[in-house]
Amino acid sequence: MVSVWRTFTCLLLLCGLSSAQEHVFDLSGKHVDPFQASSGKLLVLVFVRTDCPISNRYAPKIQRLSAQYQHDARFWLVYPDKTESPAAIQRYLGDYRYKLPALRDPQHALVKRGQVQVTPEAAVFDRQGQLVYHGRIDNWYQSFGRARLAPTTHELEDAIRATRSGSRPEVTASNGVGCYISDLE
Repeated sequence: MVSVWRTFTCLLLLCGLSSAQEHVFDLSGKHVDPFQASSGKLLVLVFVRTDCPISNRYAPKIQRLSAQYQHDARFWLVYPDKTESPAAIQRYLGDYRYKLPALRDPQHALVKRGQVQVTPEAAVFDRQGQLVYHGRIDNWYQSFGRARLAPTTHELEDAIRATRSGSRPEVTASNGVGCYISDLE
């Protein structure tokens, strides 16, 4: 019976039928499926940590992008660190004046689906739930601790613009600079 269950589980995962809803929670502990909740809009998942200084510096830009594209895209903050408590995340949201909904992804269901490795990184999904971009927000950071005065490329915004107009983004993946997401398999 155990091997039948393992086979069934593996088939679900291989066929893409396993829902992120099983492992993703809002701050009250309720299961949430951001793909279903995006209601026909583009889905933008922004992966952050409360203790990542680079994530913290991007808070104003993330909020600006969310407000600018609110009619076309649904933004969610995703906290992949298993040790971050809902209370700590709530404090962080208040400290940085976030108005975006927040999700906890302790089993890394969204991390895997978004193909991200560090915070901050973003994953953009089209209206059909297909990943069209994953990676850095822009090139503000050249390396950890080394930032430009201002970014010269804007990969996340470019991906949102292209996808909302029905095109594929010119850049579909880029390496982020930030804090590594622990326990990635």
